[in-house]
Amino acid sequence: MNRPRMLLESLAAMILVAALALCAPAVPGQAKAANASSTAASSSDPVLQAMLEELARSKSLKMENVPPPYYIEYRISDVDEYDADAAFGALRTSHRTRARVLRAVVRVGDYKQDSYFGSGMGQAEIVPLDDDPVALRRQIWLATDNAYKAASEALTAKQALLKEYTADQPVDDFAHAPVVESIGPLALLEVDPKHWEGMLEQASALFRTDPQVESLETSLRFQALNQYFVNSEGTVTRQGSLSYVMTISGATQAADGMRLERSPYTMTASLKELPTPEQFLADTVKMLDTIKKLRDAPVVEEEYRGPVIFAPDAASDVFASLVGTNAAGRKPRPGESARTTGGFAASYKSRVLPDFLSVTDDPTLATFQGHTLAGAYQIDDEGVKASTVHVIQDGELVNYLLGREPIRDFPASNGHGRAGPGAPPFPSTAVLIVQAKAPLAPEDLKKKMLEMCRNAGKPYGYIVETLGPRLSPRLLYRVWEKDGREELVRGAVFNELDVRALRNDLVAAGSDAEASNKEGPLPNTVICPSVLFDELEVKRIDTKNSKLPEYPPPPLAASH
Repeated sequence: MNRPRMLLESLAAMILVAALALCAPAVPGQAKAANASSTAASSSDPVLQAMLEELARSKSLKMENVPPPYYIEYRISDVDEYDADAAFGALRTSHRTRARVLRAVVRVGDYKQDSYFGSGMGQAEIVPLDDDPVALRRQIWLATDNAYKAASEALTAKQALLKEYTADQPVDDFAHAPVVESIGPLALLEVDPKHWEGMLEQASALFRTDPQVESLETSLRFQALNQYFVNSEGTVTRQGSLSYVMTISGATQAADGMRLERSPYTMTASLKELPTPEQFLADTVKMLDTIKKLRDAPVVEEEYRGPVIFAPDAASDVFASLVGTNAAGRKPRPGESARTTGGFAASYKSRVLPDFLSVTDDPTLATFQGHTLAGAYQIDDEGVKASTVHVIQDGELVNYLLGREPIRDFPASNGHGRAGPGAPPFPSTAVLIVQAKAPLAPEDLKKKMLEMCRNAGKPYGYIVETLGPRLSPRLLYRVWEKDGREELVRGAVFNELDVRALRNDLVAAGSDAEASNKEGPLPNTVICPSVLFDELEVKRIDTKNSKLPEYPPPPLAASH
């Protein structure tokens, strides 16, 4: 996968970041001192000071025949990013980019019913990098003016839409939240491009060891994010976070034309946890060995239905996709009666997992087994303190992850409103933790799977090590019932791997929980053990294989 890109393009294409707060909230006995310290720090920060001064002036906004704003917020994301990538032993790109993105939100109406709808969801602008208060305030002023005008139009459009429905609006549009004052240290990105460029070039040059490798790319993306947030309720926050991603991507084709790809990556919030040059080379060698074994591996049988184990890395993708996404409490469109959207919309107080599993989301958990967690933060992107949320208890859905948009039965935020630079916030996972009662050791989980195969008269089961896009298996092993031998296979897809299978077919979990940092769309972490399904359908992929290259590659030695 080729990851380097210009920062502004990435801001437009996807939500990139989460806020990892480096400051702890004040304890009650220190509240006055902490508030005084926050006030002093904000007054010495030119970005916060410009935001606060313009916020104070904007409170007097009033257009003719339009109610004044009842709420205003400004969020500035200062992103410093270093990207580089190499292919076939040569550096392709290396650049450092910095940008500041403002999102201004003006809400007209009241907490019960307001203008946050359609074009009234805020205005995003690129703002100056220089700490010039005049330039910053002028950009904020223009964004505020545009946001206020859009809010007025949005409220009119929303009220017209709601007239089409006879039922009253069941929940408020916006939740009240406690005032937060927290000024954390700024994050600084310190990198030596020559060091990292050399690592990328050296690792990508290993394509020479396998003439049948069609592509070998190595890339990195290091980022420092500083988030500034103020609102008219009195909340003032500044948070800094760092993230580091290194990726190895390779592709080849089997003799039958099937295209095979691998793209393992390392993601961390600490520079010290990144691989050394020797480790990165070893990881690349390992990936190339896997590519070769996949190329020579047999294709799966046309159809299989039986036991399947998902190793921790693969299981983390399953829970991120099927639990984390559906546990986000997103408010439906006006007029819709559902509690929320997604696969758990009608599952409140119902069983969504087997009763031996529970799931919690804890943004405040910063490390696990000595490793930093990319999804961690202390204050969300709506200025609300993060809190631990018990989403599923003993298999039953008991809570949703919420920002400041209430849903039925859940009137308040639990600190899970997250957003990328310039983007509107939405409820999202942070650090999702899957816990099992009476977990089995990995070897016992495998024994249990083989026993199930034996009882069902099946010659083998499957173990999934890693998944690719759309929960498709990248590394899948056929495990023979007679001797436990594992055989790598290729060309498989899962059929009906969904929330129903997670609820009804998952029968055991391991004691081997691992933390998996994921890029996102927002950085997040899943801590998950291996899991065993008693019955899952594995099918042969039915897509047409690609043609092999028509003529050989150029020589590895340069011609003179």
